[in-house]
This record gives sequence, structure tokens and C-alpha cells, in this order.
Amino acid sequence: MKTVTWLAGVLVMCGVAGADGVSAPAVISLGECVREALSGNPGVRAAAARAVSAREAVGQARSAWWPRLGVGASWAMTDNPPQAFMMALNQRSLDMMDPAFNPNEPDDSANMRFSAGLRYRCFDGGLRAAQAGMAEAGASAAGHAVSAARNGLIHEVTRGYYGVLQAQSFVGVMESSVSSLEESLRVARERLSAGAAVQTDVLNLEVQLAQAKEDLIRSRNGVRMAIAALNTAIGIELVPEAGIADAGDGAGEVCEVRGGQDGAEFMRAEVAAADAMVRVSENALARARRAYSPAVSLFGSYDWDTEEGDSFEGSYMAGLAAEWDVFTGFQRGHAVAQARADLDAARHEAVAARSSVALDVKRAGLMFDEAIERAEVARKSVENALEAARITRERYRQGVADISILLTAELGLTATRSRNVAARYDCLVARSNLARARGELVGIYSNAEGAKK
Repeated sequence: MKTVTWLAGVLVMCGVAGADGVSAPAVISLGECVREALSGNPGVRAAAARAVSAREAVGQARSAWWPRLGVGASWAMTDNPPQAFMMALNQRSLDMMDPAFNPNEPDDSANMRFSAGLRYRCFDGGLRAAQAGMAEAGASAAGHAVSAARNGLIHEVTRGYYGVLQAQSFVGVMESSVSSLEESLRVARERLSAGAAVQTDVLNLEVQLAQAKEDLIRSRNGVRMAIAALNTAIGIELVPEAGIADAGDGAGEVCEVRGGQDGAEFMRAEVAAADAMVRVSENALARARRAYSPAVSLFGSYDWDTEEGDSFEGSYMAGLAAEWDVFTGFQRGHAVAQARADLDAARHEAVAARSSVALDVKRAGLMFDEAIERAEVARKSVENALEAARITRERYRQGVADISILLTAELGLTATRSRNVAARYDCLVARSNLARARGELVGIYSNAEGAKK
């Protein structure tokens, strides 16, 4: 494959330099960076926590179909005539024939009660079903939000990873430029000593060398900044200041296929999440309409009462209760109108999400095609610039070419090498961006992880 060949050639030509050349770069793969990011990035962890919360909301909504069982205990003392009278009745201790009985002036009466109650809603017009549907659709939307966050994060980590490699390659280009200018300066000084060159040749080369060293300093600082950005995306300080040794994470697979974006937008989690929000709004409208229905519930309770705390008397109550709000101050009508408007908004947002994703996929595909073409042009330019610089240096050494031609060749070679590095890594990032736009990164990474096991 031609692509593999030229990409490998670029790596060999540009080299990979460690930060400040102090220590060797660490061998850290893109896959390792992605794994750490998916487990440690706070944004993804927050989205996952929200998804867990949404799933628990489903359980809460479904619990409405279960009966409600409660227990209670109380102790009270009173001399209030009606309450004292009822306490005695519940304790089965009322004796109206007792000469001391005076319902208007009762003695202090105490009662201890233990209760168990059961309530079950038999009918609510579908209100519980609508609430459960809302919760389930909300959980689905939250799950898709996690996938969208992971898809975007993988691309950010990929871009940051290649950004570090690109910055390191720029350092290699600058170091090569400095070495080449130092050699040309040595030749110029020798020629000046031999009377074959003028002082301005040496001065011009010294100025250009100073500029190259300044660019090298900026390039090394760019590596530090790129590493900081990558570690921020990962969520931990995984990449050391020494940088990364290119682990070859699919570098030769950049330009296999172009185009193929039709219909890919429907794989995006954002579209699925928008559809889920439409279902949330549909169930919200159903819930608002169900508020007009009556509710029917079964209820029952059993109580144990005693005054002394040792002889309990039991009693029960069971029944059927119906509730129907006849008038609520037009609250239900406004709730239905609001829910209907929310549903219209959700449907329009789903259409907008599809359009936005379709544009994103199209744009990413065009950027990928452009990156491929730029990379091919840059590769050929490097070959020509290398040969031109070699010939010009030799001609200057022999006194055939003047210093302006040599400087032009050196500047042209450095610029071409820099463009080549940028084009190569832009191609890698554009490939990742296209996969992100298609919503494929999570699946690609999962499949790759599964194949390793």
C-alpha cells in the first residue's frame, strides 16, 4: 500500500524528539490513552452517573404498580371526652354501667396503638404507564448521552495524542534545520578564511541560525503545551514531560477509503438521544391528559390498642376509595397545552439534530478527503525540497551558488518538512473526526478491545 510507505517515510525523515532531549519518550499507545480517559475523564464519569440516575428513576416509576404497606406505633394520653371515649372503645374496656363512668368528666386515659396499613391503586387512567414511559425514554436519552460523550472524548484524546506526536515531529524538523544551518555556517566560515566568501555570508547564516534556534525553543514549548492538553483530556497525568514514542496506532491505515457518508448520521448517539426526548415528551403529554381520569384505590388497615401495654385488642378496616378532581382551576388544560408545545419543540429539535449531524458528517468527509490530498502533495514536495537543498549546499560548497540561494533552499526545506508533518497528522486527526461524525469511535474502540481479549 502506497499510503503506508510514505507515512513510514515521513516518520523516519522527521524523527520524534523528546521534550528538551532530556529523557527518552515513553511508549504510550493511543489505545492506552483512550482507556484511561474513558475511565478517568470527569465529563464522561458525570454523564455515566446521570445515566445511572435515570435508570433508577425508571425503577421509581415502575414502583407505582406495587401496593404500599406501612406500619406505625403511637402512644397518647388525654382527658378529652370524645377521644377518651374512643380510646376505651378501641381497647374494648368501656363499661357504661360502671357507677364511676362519667363521659363528660373522664379520667386521664392512655392508649398505645400499633398499626399496619395496605393501599393499592387499582385504576388511574394510565397515569402510571405514562410516567413509566417518561422515565424509560429519559433513561434511553441519558444512555445515548454517555455514548455521545465517549465518542467525542475518544476523538479529543486522539487529536491530543497526534497533537503531541506532531509537536515532537516539529521539534525534529527544527533540530534538523539547526544542524543543517550549523553545517552551512561551518562551510561559510571555511570559505571566508580561504577568501572564497564574504563576511555577509557568515552574518546571514548566523542570523538564520539564530532564528532557527528560536523556532526550536518554541517547538519544544509546543510539545509541553500539547502534553498538557492531552493529559487534561485524559483526566490524569498519564503522559510524562519527556513525550510519547510513536506506538504506530494505525498510522498506516489513514487513507483507505474516501467518502461513504450517506446515511451515517443515523448512527450518531445525539440523534438517538433527540428521538428519546421526543418519546419523553409524548409520554409527558399522555400523563397530562390522564390527569382528567379518576383514580380508584383499595385500602385496608389493622390496629392493636391497649392501655396497660399487655392486653392488645385488635380491629380492622378495609374499603374502596375513588377520587376524581372535577375542577382544578383550569390547571390540567394548561398542563396539556404545555406538554403539547414541549412535544412540538422536541420533534423540531430531533429534525434539527439530524440536519446538524448530516452536515457534520459531510463536512468531516470533505475535510478527510482534503487532508488526504494535502498529505500526498506534501510528500512529493519534501522529496523535491530535500534534493534541491542537497544540490544547493553542494553548489555553495563549490562556490557556484551564492548565499541567498542557499538560504532560500534551507528555508524552503524547513517549511516543506513542517507542512509535511502537519499534513500527515492532520490526515490522522481528520480520519478520527470522520469516525466521530459517523458515531463510530465507541464501536471501533470496543471492537478493537474485544479482539485483543
